[in-house]
Amino acid sequence: MKIKNLIQFSCLLIVIPLLSGCWDQLYLDQRAFVIAIGLDKSEEENTVKITYLISNPELSKQEGGASNEPNSEIITFNTPDLITSKNIANTVVAKAVSYNILSVILISEELAEDENFIRLMYDIAKDREVTKAIPFIVTKESTSKFLNENQPKLETRIHKYFELILQHGSENGYIPKTNLQTYFRISEQDGDLFLAPYATTEESDEEKNPEGEENLIAGEMQVEGKTNKTQFLGSAIFKEGKMIGKLTAEENRAAVLLNDTIDMEEILTTYTDPFNEKYRIGVRVMKKENNKVKMNLKKGIPTIDVTIPLYIDILSNHNMTDYSNSNNRETLKNHIKNEATRKIEKVVKKSQEEFKGDPFGWSLIARKQFMTIPEYEAFNWMESYPKMRVKINVEIVLGKFGRQDELPHLEEMRD
Repeated sequence: MKIKNLIQFSCLLIVIPLLSGCWDQLYLDQRAFVIAIGLDKSEEENTVKITYLISNPELSKQEGGASNEPNSEIITFNTPDLITSKNIANTVVAKAVSYNILSVILISEELAEDENFIRLMYDIAKDREVTKAIPFIVTKESTSKFLNENQPKLETRIHKYFELILQHGSENGYIPKTNLQTYFRISEQDGDLFLAPYATTEESDEEKNPEGEENLIAGEMQVEGKTNKTQFLGSAIFKEGKMIGKLTAEENRAAVLLNDTIDMEEILTTYTDPFNEKYRIGVRVMKKENNKVKMNLKKGIPTIDVTIPLYIDILSNHNMTDYSNSNNRETLKNHIKNEATRKIEKVVKKSQEEFKGDPFGWSLIARKQFMTIPEYEAFNWMESYPKMRVKINVEIVLGKFGRQDELPHLEEMRD
């Protein structure tokens, strides 16, 4: 008996080192890390055209002269899904393809408008290496063209480029801050509309929108000089998982102000000068509190009353108006309130009449008005929202007027 136990113990000691080995381990220089995945509509049925932007891990060693390999590689091919595509890529890529440090997923506008687009998105969620915290972007052109034309000048680390441009763009409200998790949540709850960043490398032939320098979408901003021609501006709107329209940068800012579920830092913008329409006043807009949303959904026509508290710092004063005068400050305050209210009401009207849905996260608040989930579902928020009466009230608190708030009289200076 003792001999039998000794033999079993000896076999166990032999097996343990084998189980703890790293026989399937791959070294860093044996992997091809995909930084960005682009998805386009394919001409072949039941396939999708996929583009890989692959980063070279050897790049970090190049400064020491250890490698002359390029810092990235872009390949495009047709594939039935995103999981088996890694093996297909190995017909031209020698290293093992990995999604471990995937930073962004890009979708062409043409594919996002397809009825079967949401099926493809759920394929993405099945891969263990893809996290739902990854952001995704809608491109005007094909994603293969976008990735080939996108040439950042100041940030050569392509993964850092996407991280920074999405971070700063969402902080100033020009694009929304979203990810795959938000897309799936909103698509499944069938209550709100989803916003995704909109980008392009193509310049628009259309004339600049006369309503303001911010009422633009990607491709319409006129930029000169030697710089990257890629623009991230505005947002793509999704309803039930499918793209149905777009918002300009100004409209996206209004949507973000109305939506407390989307984070936004202070934004810089301009309003017309109430004392001289020839000039515009630069301001810093801060939202330090959540909106106050009151709903009446059970009596008569459903109504929503939204109060938006905004803190405003004045940054420029080309008309050199004396804002130490309380009457001038009150005139300015009312003017900004009316102009901001008009812009926000325009976006709300567009959401009701054109998109037939709510991108402001109000359905989450509406659920509290019902005792049970079946009662809320019977109300049918998506169908009821376009018929609701929405009242917008913007509360303005004026803050600082710059480091030098008292300005001299221009006429006296010239005399």
